[in-house]
Amino acid sequence: MPHAIWKGAISFGLVHVPVALYPASSESGVDFDWLDKRSMDPVGYKRVNKRTGREIDKAHIVKGVKVEGGDYVVLSDDEIKAAYPKTTQTIAIESFAHADEIPFTLLDRPYYLEPLAKGEKVYALLREAMLASGVIGIARVVMHTKEHLAALIPSGPALMLNTLRWAADIRPWADIKLPPEGKKGTNLKEAELKMAKQLIGDMTETWKPEAYADRFSEAIHALVAKRIERGETEQVEAMEDSGEKSGPSNVVDLTELLAKSLKGKAASAPKPAARKPAARKRA
Repeated sequence: MPHAIWKGAISFGLVHVPVALYPASSESGVDFDWLDKRSMDPVGYKRVNKRTGREIDKAHIVKGVKVEGGDYVVLSDDEIKAAYPKTTQTIAIESFAHADEIPFTLLDRPYYLEPLAKGEKVYALLREAMLASGVIGIARVVMHTKEHLAALIPSGPALMLNTLRWAADIRPWADIKLPPEGKKGTNLKEAELKMAKQLIGDMTETWKPEAYADRFSEAIHALVAKRIERGETEQVEAMEDSGEKSGPSNVVDLTELLAKSLKGKAASAPKPAARKPAARKRA
């Protein structure tokens, strides 16, 4: 299991669930390293002053936001953290929604959440309550000085966090040329549509993700294996790795916090209307 990349808590009303965040996906493609062909030395990324071309130490690097006119506003790490202090270590659930209401185009990257500091019970309570209600949580979380919208999703024994793209980050399709909606827009014939639907039906099957593999990576690994058999390898000095650490949160009385959360919500929000059945999408 990889190292936790973030530690904090899920905020659910007045309840806090201490959790650790782990990557739920990995890159299965071929990882090509850069090498100097003259010496077979690794080639890395350097912090270089773009004006002088000289390498600079990490201690001399600051974060700047470019503003109109070409000037920069320089912000320290403490100033960045102070600007949004409440959410830097919190997965703050703002609402709940049905999973089919979230367009797949907004899905970004999945993570696993592991309960910490004896938080198993409240972790399980949130998971089971969401499953029983048929909803997922919509939350905000700050990772690596960047705020993300995220979906908190119960999946088997786990609560998963899937970061979402902001709606403003999805480019509108009006920017590209697309055929008009409907059969009449492109003069589709009924016979053509019938054959296309038949072909789709013949190719429709139960989704089995394990049935699909990265063929490009397999071909490259096979090529590498052949080179190894022929002894065509070069010695390269390995690079060093680094890790990250952070601290957990605490759990308080669950029953009392749930009661207070419900009492506060009842007075502030109107009762939502019953959810209408989803309209059938155009094929």
